[in-house]
Amino acid sequence: MRDTTHMPVDHPAIPEEKIGVLIANLGTPDNYDYWSMRRYLGEFLSDQRVIDYPKWKWQPILQGIILTIRPFRSGANYKSIWNHELGESPLMTITKAQTAKLRDSLEKRFGDKVMVDFAMRYGNPSTRSKVAEMVKAGCTRILFFPLYPHYSGPTTATANDQFFRALMEETWQPAARTVPAYYDRESYIEALAQSVERVYPSEGQAPDVLVCSYHGVPKRYLTQGDPYHCQCQKTTRLLRERLGWEKDRVVTTFQSKFGPEEWLQPYTVEEVARLAEAGKKRIAVIAPAFSSDCIETLEEINEEIQESFTEAGGEEFTYLPCLNDDDAHIRMMTEIVEENLAGWAD
Repeated sequence: MRDTTHMPVDHPAIPEEKIGVLIANLGTPDNYDYWSMRRYLGEFLSDQRVIDYPKWKWQPILQGIILTIRPFRSGANYKSIWNHELGESPLMTITKAQTAKLRDSLEKRFGDKVMVDFAMRYGNPSTRSKVAEMVKAGCTRILFFPLYPHYSGPTTATANDQFFRALMEETWQPAARTVPAYYDRESYIEALAQSVERVYPSEGQAPDVLVCSYHGVPKRYLTQGDPYHCQCQKTTRLLRERLGWEKDRVVTTFQSKFGPEEWLQPYTVEEVARLAEAGKKRIAVIAPAFSSDCIETLEEINEEIQESFTEAGGEEFTYLPCLNDDDAHIRMMTEIVEENLAGWAD
C-alpha cells in the first residue's frame, strides 16, 4: 500500500499499488476486408524480427507487390474462419477467454492485488496501450507473459521488444519481468498429452502417426543461435515419452514457410503427403507451438495440410485443437505466473 501521509493536498491522485500480469499473443486483423488486412500485414511483415532482410531491399517488395496482392488472399482465409457472431478472429475470442480464466484463477490466490490483461504484438489491443493502462491503474510492477512455449526471435523476442518499447514511453516506469520459454515444463507436456488422450483414450484408437507441426523459421536462424528448433524437438520427444508411443509414431514438422530461402524441415505439407504415400492412412496433427487456435491452425492445417494428406491417399485426418482455454492450460499458466511473481506477491 502506498504511503500518502506526507503528500501535499494538491498532489495528483496516486492509485492503489498493484501488480500487472500482461499476457501477449501474436495478433489479429480488426477485420478481413482489404484495408484491415493490409494494415495488419504491413505491421507484421515490417517487423525485422520476422523478416530480417535490409529495409532498402525488403520494403519496396513489401509495399509494391506483397501488400497489393496478399491482403485479398489472406482476407479470404480469415473470412473462412472468422467468428462472425462476435465480429472478431478466433484468436481474439480465445485470448479473451484465456485472460478471463487466468484472471479468475489469480484472483483466488492474490485478490485484487494483481491486474490481468492481454495485448497483441500486431494489431489491437496494442502492447503500448495496455502497458499505459496498467501504469495508470497503479501497476508499479508488470509481469509480461508471451504465449509462446518455445523461444524464437520472430515470436518471444519481438513481443518482448515491443513491451520494452512501451516501457520507454512511461514517465514512471514500472519494474518489469518477462516469462521465459516453457517448452519442456511438465505441466505443459501434461496438458498436451491430455489433449491427445481425450481424442484417443486407448492405444487401439490411436492414429498411425501423430504429427507435431510447429511454425517454421528460416533454417539459418538455427545456425545463428536461435534455440527454437532444438526446443521444438525436445517438446515432441517429451510428449512421445509421456504418451508411451513408439519413436516412429510421433514426428516433428514445420509449417507456414514464407519466401524463397530454405526453412526448417521437414515441411508439414510435404511430410503428411509422404506419410500417406508410405501407407500411413490415419494421422493426427497437433500444433504445440501455438497456445491458441488461429489462421495457421484453423485454415492452414485444417484445409491446406489436410488436403495434401488426402490427395496423396490418406484416409483419416484429425486436427487436435490447441490448448486454448482448456483447464489444464489455465492451471499451467497460473503456475507459471505464481512462480514468476515470487518476491513481488505473496
